[in-house]
Amino acid sequence: MSGGSQIIFQNEHEVSIYAYDLAMAALEKFLVDRLAQGRAYFSRQDALSALASTSVALSAALTRLIRKGRVASPRRGFYLILRPEDRVAGAPDPVRWIDPLMRHLKSAYRISLLRAAAFHGATHQAAMVFQVIVPRQLRNFAIGRHRLEFVYQIRADFVSVNRGDWLDSIKSDAGLAKVAGVELTLFDCARYFHKAGGINGLAQIVKDLGGRAKPASLIKAAAHYENSSVRRLGYLLERMGHARQAKALQPFVKRAKTAVLLDPSVKPLLEGLDARYEKAAKWMLVINETVEVDF
Repeated sequence: MSGGSQIIFQNEHEVSIYAYDLAMAALEKFLVDRLAQGRAYFSRQDALSALASTSVALSAALTRLIRKGRVASPRRGFYLILRPEDRVAGAPDPVRWIDPLMRHLKSAYRISLLRAAAFHGATHQAAMVFQVIVPRQLRNFAIGRHRLEFVYQIRADFVSVNRGDWLDSIKSDAGLAKVAGVELTLFDCARYFHKAGGINGLAQIVKDLGGRAKPASLIKAAAHYENSSVRRLGYLLERMGHARQAKALQPFVKRAKTAVLLDPSVKPLLEGLDARYEKAAKWMLVINETVEVDF
């Protein structure tokens, strides 16, 4: 109250309600200011630092805004501010907040697999899941209509390939997000093909993107992936008509000791039954799955 008057509370309940109302009003202004700055996200610590509010009052205010569909929380302590156009899907496109989320989690990352393939122009890839490769174990989650999948890559391997010259950026109104370049996208899809639509999904991605891969970059990146994945990619590059890119990977076949299945997820019912399958001796592969793509 003005003039130095004091507010007199009858009990602790009135104090709590007053603190909550103050926190709600301050939080509403904080959200407006964040959006004006182009930041549709914030951490709990951001809010506590900016607002003269107690932790309890802030928690109550955040809970109310989440219930009203004004705020969403994909991870503990990290919040998204939902504009009216975001509320139908339950959250903005993850590309708009994946970078600040990963900074909040203190983890390096790269968007890859189906979302990266679609970004680079694989026209047949309607990514139903937002896939992120990370050097630590992180739990998958869904928020609204969006599903995020974290694919673990051993830290040493991750660090060796997650280089600036092999990465690209997806630009959104919220800034930049790191995405695998064409060559890394191809190798990631070959390595984790079971998460990229299987062998046929991989073959489609190779057909769509293979011609854009730089042979020199393929050679350098191949040294950091399993030899079987390199051979799988080389075979499909050749099969899809990308001869220069396939030729760049041919020397890696010499390092192979035994032939492997093109699709190791499809096992013969009886031991030795794979003898009936076609062999791709040039790539030391057993072609145990028919490859089909759209042209």
